[in-house]
Amino acid sequence: MSRTNEKKIIVNVRDLSFKSEQAVVDLIRFLAEQLPQIDLVRNGNELEITAPEKMSKKVIRLRIRKYLHRKGLKEEFRPISFKNDENEGYIIKEKKVIQLTYY
Repeated sequence: MSRTNEKKIIVNVRDLSFKSEQAVVDLIRFLAEQLPQIDLVRNGNELEITAPEKMSKKVIRLRIRKYLHRKGLKEEFRPISFKNDENEGYIIKEKKVIQLTYY
């Protein structure tokens, strides 16, 4: 793959790593198995994904959601898209839960 036909997608896994470091390792393994055409590099709390230019960002999001569903983390976490000047990708954030107490 040449550099001109690649794009970089960042996945921030900080909230997920607070829950379990093993969940992040399993996510890396799951993405590598599901999408063999991507290259994954972990830099602290960020996963740097190098993918072909034709691959949609939604494919990555779908695989992240599928992983969360299979591991039973769908009710606790969700991928949120972000884009700034130098990076674009997803942040896996913990869902806000409203706890109402009834008397």
